[in-house]
Formats: sequence, structure tokens, C-alpha cells
Amino acid sequence: MAEDSPAFSIEAVRRILDDVFAPWIKELALSVESIVLTEGQEPGAVLRLPFSDRLCRDNGVVCGQALMAFADTAMVIAMVAANRGYRPMTTVDQTTHFMRAVASSDVLADARVVRLGRTMSFGRVTLTSAADARPVAMVSSAFAML
Repeated sequence: MAEDSPAFSIEAVRRILDDVFAPWIKELALSVESIVLTEGQEPGAVLRLPFSDRLCRDNGVVCGQALMAFADTAMVIAMVAANRGYRPMTTVDQTTHFMRAVASSDVLADARVVRLGRTMSFGRVTLTSAADARPVAMVSSAFAML
């Protein structure tokens, strides 16, 4: 599924995750599982949000706010991978369709760049429960490339 470009590695993406994001995003302890730079596929990245009681509302359900922040961060990492390096950007739109609750489980984000433009870029993220691989949410987003 994932392939590292010789000119751009998964380690480079992990360093950007550590260097660019706000401290509270770092506290989510996200991990970059893979980057997707395979010819013929939409470029992107797969990230993991480890389960934590701090992210939950009642009954161990991961709150929507945490999932939305995770999806936004995953999409930035996907854009970084597609660009093969960091480029300043800002989210201008994010639409999230929650499909079901995820409880007591890590969450995976498969973030793909649909269009990488000079001034605007677009992507989609599928969030799934790591426990059963079932979809949790679908997210579409637009970024202004600065």
C-alpha cells in the first residue's frame, strides 16, 4: 500500500509532524503508519490516533472534536507527502460525516490528496476503527496553499 520515495521518506514526514504542529496536537501522540506515493494512486498518508480516555466522552466513545482534529492533521500530512516537503497551508473548509461511534479503539486515518494545486488543494479522509476496520467518518477538506 505504501511506498517511500527515495527523495522523500516516512521519517521526513514524522519530523514535520513533530516540528510544525501545535503542542496540543503533539499530545495526541499520532503516528504516521505509511505514506502513499505510488504511481497511479492518489498521494496520501495513513496515520494512527491511539486510544486515550482523555479523548472520550461518556462510555469510552472518542469525541467528534478529537476525530475532526485528527482528520485535519492527517490531511496536512498527506499534502506534505504529495508535495514531498512542508509548504505552509491553512484549512478553509472541512466537512465531516460521522457514520458511527468508535469506542475504546485506536482510529486510523487514510488521507488522500484529490487535487494538489498552486493556491488551493483538496482531499478526503476515511477514518476507521483499528479494532474492526469499519468506517467511522468520511471527511472532505479544502486548503489554501500559502
